[in-house]
Amino acid sequence: MPTKPIKSKPAKVKKTSAKKTVGTVPTTMDALLKKTGYALRGLKRGQKVKGIVTDINARLVTIDIGAKTEGIVTDKELELSREMLSGLKIGDGIEAYIYNPENERGQILLSLKQTLLNKRWEYFDELLKTGEAVRVKGLEINKGGIIVKVAAVRGFVPASQFGRQYLGRLEELQNQSFDVKVIEVNRKNNRLIFSEKAVSEKAALAHQAEALKKVKPGDVLAGVVSGIMPFGVFVRADLPAEAPAKAGATKDLFLEGLVHISEISWEKVDNPANHYKVGDQVKVKVIGVDVKSTRLHLSVKQLLADPWLELVKKYPEGKKVKGRITRLAAFGAFVNIGDGLPAQSGLPAQSGIDGLIHISKIPSDKEFKVGEEIECFVEKVDAQHRRMSLSLALIKKPVGYK
Repeated sequence: MPTKPIKSKPAKVKKTSAKKTVGTVPTTMDALLKKTGYALRGLKRGQKVKGIVTDINARLVTIDIGAKTEGIVTDKELELSREMLSGLKIGDGIEAYIYNPENERGQILLSLKQTLLNKRWEYFDELLKTGEAVRVKGLEINKGGIIVKVAAVRGFVPASQFGRQYLGRLEELQNQSFDVKVIEVNRKNNRLIFSEKAVSEKAALAHQAEALKKVKPGDVLAGVVSGIMPFGVFVRADLPAEAPAKAGATKDLFLEGLVHISEISWEKVDNPANHYKVGDQVKVKVIGVDVKSTRLHLSVKQLLADPWLELVKKYPEGKKVKGRITRLAAFGAFVNIGDGLPAQSGLPAQSGIDGLIHISKIPSDKEFKVGEEIECFVEKVDAQHRRMSLSLALIKKPVGYK
C-alpha cells in the first residue's frame, strides 16, 4: 500500500508585542530646558545683545532678545535714542546693551545709546575714508585750537589745521559753524581730529609735493606761526621768492614745518608759548625736508649768531660776572648772565646764557631763590657742549679757589 505523505504542521511562531516607551514628562524647569535644548542666558549690565524689534510706540520700544521676557527701551534711554529710532521699524534686527537685567517689574531694560555712539564712530570712519567735508560748530577755544561738536560728538581742530584766514583769529569761530575734514579717528582713546585748512586750502595742499621740490636745506623762508605745542612751533612758510609757481599751478603755495623746541633759541626753552603766539610772523631756516610727510624741519636759532662762539672770548676763566638765578635743581643753580643779543630781521632777541653753579660750589648754609641777583666767577666755558661752569663769588676769594 502506498503510504501517504505525512504533512508537517507549520511551527507556531510566538508573537511578541513591542512595548511603546513613553517619554518621561518633565517636572522641573531644568528638565524642560534639557529636553528642549534651550538655554537661558544670564544677562549682565552693559552686555551687548542682538534682537528683533517687535513693537514701537511713543512710550517704549520692545525688542525680542531671546530671553525669558522681551527687552524694552523706555524713559530716558528712549529720549537719548530718538535720533536712531527715526528710521527703525518692526522686524528690524538691532544691537542693544543691557541697562538693567531686571527691574522691580521683572522687565529687562535696554539701552541704545552705545549702539548709537558706535554708529557715529562708523560715520566718522567713513568720512575719513572718503575725504568728504562735514560741518561742525565751534564750542571752546584754547591755546591748542578749537573744540567742536558734530552729530552730538565732540572733536578737536588744532590751530595748525586752520587756513591762513583764521590764524591768530580763532575767536571768530566760537559758536560759529564751518566746514572741516576728518584727519584722525581713534575710538579707543575717544580722539576725533579735524582739519579746516583741508577744506579752505584744498588746492594748495594738493600741490604740497610740488612745492616741496622748490626748497632745500639752508633756504631762509618767511612764514607765520600756525600752532604751538609743548615740543615746538608749527610754521606755515612761503616759498622762496625766486621759486614761483609753474603756469597752471595754484597760487599761494606754502609748506608746513616744525621748529623743534631745541631749535627755537640758543638758550634753554622750557615753553615755546613764552616765545611765540599763533599768528606771529617769523623767519626760519630749512634744516631738513621730509618728503614722506611733506613737511619741513625748521630752525630759528640758526639764523642768530651763536653766542657760544663769543662767550669764550667774552668770559675768560676767572672773570667776575653778575647774573640772575633762573632755576634750581638738585645738582645746583642755573644763573642767566650777559646782556643778550639784539633782535635781527624780526628774530627774537636772546636773553643771555645760563651757566651752572654746581652744588659742590654752594656753601651748605646758602639758599638761593629764583630771580635773585648774584655775583659769580666764570670757571669754564665749553663752547662745544654749550656749557658754562660758574662758582659763587665770595666776599674774599681764597687763593687757589676753584
